[in-house]
Amino acid sequence: MSVVTKRSVCPFDCPDTCGMLVQVENGRAVAVKGDPEHPFSRGTLCPKMRHYEKTVHSPLRLTTPLKRTGAKGSGSFAPISWEEAIAEVTERWQGIIKEHGAEALLPYSYAGTMGIVQRNSGHPFFHRMGASRLDRTICSPAKGEGWKAVMGQTATPPPESAGKSDLLILWGINAAATSIHFLNQAGEVRRSGGEVWLIDTYETPTASAADRTFLVRPGSDGALALGMMHVIARDGLTDASFIAEHVLGFEELAAQVLPEFTPERAAALTGLAAEDIVAMAHRYAKAKAPFIRLGSALSRYGNGAMTVRCVCCLPALVGAYGKEGGGCFPDTSTGAAFPMELLTREDLIPGTTRLVNMNRLGHALNELDAPRIMGLYVYHSNPAAVTPDQNQVLKGLSRDDLFTVVHERFMTDTARYADIVLPATSSLEHSDVYRSYGTYCIQRAQAAVAPVGESKSNWEVFSLLAKGMGFTEEIFTLSADEMIDRLLAVPRPLREGIDEEALAQGRPVTLAARKGGILTPSGRIEILNERLEEKLPRYLPTHEEAARLPFRLMTAPTPYALNASFYEQEELRGKQGGMRLKMNPEDAAGKGLADGEQVVAWNELGEVTFTLEVTPKVPSGVVVAEGVFWLAFAPGSRSVNALTSQRLTDQGGGSTFYDNRVDVRRGN
Repeated sequence: MSVVTKRSVCPFDCPDTCGMLVQVENGRAVAVKGDPEHPFSRGTLCPKMRHYEKTVHSPLRLTTPLKRTGAKGSGSFAPISWEEAIAEVTERWQGIIKEHGAEALLPYSYAGTMGIVQRNSGHPFFHRMGASRLDRTICSPAKGEGWKAVMGQTATPPPESAGKSDLLILWGINAAATSIHFLNQAGEVRRSGGEVWLIDTYETPTASAADRTFLVRPGSDGALALGMMHVIARDGLTDASFIAEHVLGFEELAAQVLPEFTPERAAALTGLAAEDIVAMAHRYAKAKAPFIRLGSALSRYGNGAMTVRCVCCLPALVGAYGKEGGGCFPDTSTGAAFPMELLTREDLIPGTTRLVNMNRLGHALNELDAPRIMGLYVYHSNPAAVTPDQNQVLKGLSRDDLFTVVHERFMTDTARYADIVLPATSSLEHSDVYRSYGTYCIQRAQAAVAPVGESKSNWEVFSLLAKGMGFTEEIFTLSADEMIDRLLAVPRPLREGIDEEALAQGRPVTLAARKGGILTPSGRIEILNERLEEKLPRYLPTHEEAARLPFRLMTAPTPYALNASFYEQEELRGKQGGMRLKMNPEDAAGKGLADGEQVVAWNELGEVTFTLEVTPKVPSGVVVAEGVFWLAFAPGSRSVNALTSQRLTDQGGGSTFYDNRVDVRRGN
């Protein structure tokens, strides 16, 4: 049989949402490659996706429903039929609802798939049930709050415009691991004679794409932005005409906040030299079109939203928001391209239901009452690995009275604690439509291969569960493609003028640029925001400003995994070199530790065993753990999130994965 090439889309939590070409032979995906027609990814894939067929047809795939036969966490299961699985789940849920109420049931999902229909398929079901709602804030809501405080609903520029900048700043983003195609813009800037800076907490692989790298103390990015603004204002480098016409509150900022943020104070907080901060401010202000690509890392601290707010004010002082190739790019907002209310169906919620923050799952499972969580349904997520405070999460999952159902492709850390495990499809086995948060592309995808074994998509499973629960609303009878058709049948301004035929054929299309200028209530960039308790940006300390333990822990991304995804591929695990903790040579010598030996990082939450990697790329006082390993591949009994706190960001209820301290000792 000849090889057939089919179009698809990378489903994972990455801003690029790459187009893919899938080669299918005898019903199996045998190879994948990038789609050269995709306007942003341009035919290349990141290292994680180059052999996605190995994930789709992995021997570790779950192929039949399973019922637990041993202790929770033991991984002991026996196969059952789908009919038995759906009957047991719905009967148990009906019993929980009768005894404790529907809010005793909690869904848990996030971004294991970014397809609009499959990702959101549980919303109408759990809304109809009246279950507790999940506040899905584990990624970067603080970044969104910081941007909104200054820029409101203003559209971000297309990411491709960064290539026209003469000074591109990669701020808090390891693009080599999390947005590899944005580095094309960095290359364009350098080829045209411009300059690229990286601002981060350690020397990541992205440093190779930058002309200069500035390493700041974790959580001090806001201090750097304020220090640069102090110099720009002090030295008369502002764009006075742009400020007069488009900015609200510069005078108040200059009078009330900036005077105390001298280069010397900013240096004391960031660890940079005062003269470097002055030089950075002058270079930035004198650039023709400076562009900041804002990552999510700097928002994952207790001061995350305020930090982003400070950085977003910086371009306003020099008029960068008004220049082609200039401004600030946190991400794109493309949700308005689809009538999401038709899919999420919040109208089905019976009155008021409680909201549970996903970063505090450990608290919810162990301490929340009125009612207590008695049933947990996990889909396209692995909270036992990726959620903060792993010990508390595992303690909750171990409860004998908690009925847990996990819909998954693999026997993950979370699935091992389930009572019922349901086999899930991969993105090549179901239909969906995708939007991006790093570009303005959208794309529709059909199944490229048949479901592996008895696996079913999220949409199919929720239809079965709805039938078992006796829900009769029409949405639970539709197919995924019928739902996609309905979403695309409703006109939206962002989709005006797109090639509808190309979209239907599965080719990438670019949304129309949003118009309207600065979309804030005042119509101006709001350095002063009277609607907020903190009316002006200022420096806020992190949760871990005080040095109770010696090392700030960076739980960083790796180019060879995405959170807890891709660990089923042995080759990718091998490229990570195992679960490693990076440490500065001076710190290692001070602790009497050597490269390659086992060490234990610990704090009040737990302790985790790593292999030590001694490297000058990590500053003194910082340790770095890249990736979120499955426990099956960890050297000890826990992985990195046993060291991260359930504390939240200053706004948005976001995670504070980078705002934790540890100490390190030699392993046993």
